[in-house]
Amino acid sequence: MNKLRFLLGGLVVLASLPMMAQMDASIKLNEVMTKNETSLIDGYGERNAWVEIANISHSTYNIRGMYLTTDRTVLDKKMSVPERVKRMSQIPNGDTRTNLSAQQIIVFQLNSSPAQGALHLSVKVDADKPTWIALYNGNATQLIDSVTVPVLAADQSYARINNNGIGDWEVKSADRVTPGIQNQTVVSESKVAKFKREDPYGFGMAIMAMSIVFSCLALLWITFTLFGLFMRHMETAKKVAHHQPIKPITKTVEKTIEVGHKTGIMLKEGFDKKGIDKEVYLAVIGLALRQYEDDIHDVESGVITIKPKNTDWDDEYSQMTHLHEPLIPTKHNAPTIPTFKN
Repeated sequence: MNKLRFLLGGLVVLASLPMMAQMDASIKLNEVMTKNETSLIDGYGERNAWVEIANISHSTYNIRGMYLTTDRTVLDKKMSVPERVKRMSQIPNGDTRTNLSAQQIIVFQLNSSPAQGALHLSVKVDADKPTWIALYNGNATQLIDSVTVPVLAADQSYARINNNGIGDWEVKSADRVTPGIQNQTVVSESKVAKFKREDPYGFGMAIMAMSIVFSCLALLWITFTLFGLFMRHMETAKKVAHHQPIKPITKTVEKTIEVGHKTGIMLKEGFDKKGIDKEVYLAVIGLALRQYEDDIHDVESGVITIKPKNTDWDDEYSQMTHLHEPLIPTKHNAPTIPTFKN
């Protein structure tokens, strides 16, 4: 019976190992600062080197009992576990902050003393040399994540470009360091604030305003110039149409084409028959020219001209004179008495 229990316990442990390894893989080193002068400060007023660890999974995971180290000798596979543990610093138990929820981040102080708090570790960091830092599991046997940090200037950090634990690393300037928050930050800045920041003295605003004004004036000048040219051409076209009506000219052209066409047909028939002499050709040409002159003469312009003529029809004195002057018979206007012969 005891053997059966022991066997079942072993199977449970073996089955849980892949799951534990998968959970460990969700814990990643995220950002490191080796020379802290004006950046993060601890509760004792000290500025230490620090490392940021992130849970990139979507489930909660407790990192207590894991190990951090900067000693490369732990990579020796022949080294015993107790000897490896001596060269590492363990993340202590008993602090709820080590229980990382999904996408949560935690920062540990390095070059410090565990007596100052659960987030203070005795991991040694030399800011004047490249620093290799590694994260091991709770058994101190499996390397979970590691990175070699180059020599950094004061307050610079070495961080992942993305927060998924897979991307490359980059050196971040002091104004871009983000301890305890995601590396990719979106800073919302209004357009007015951005314009003030990029143009503090207003030179750009002045140039932009003058450019807009001059552009509008140039557009107005071009518009009115083109409009004036169009109106002048319209007036010229109206004058030409008034002095030379288009309709008579069109009719003249049509008559000319018609006469020319008839003349050509008659000449072609003459050439085909080859029996008509020159006098016939001349008569045909003369007849065509005469028809052309008659047709052109018959084309009227459509303009009627009326010349005024004074007829004195409304002169009251000349019309009413016979009412005021008596009729005096004379030799010329005496009535003639008709005579009849028997």
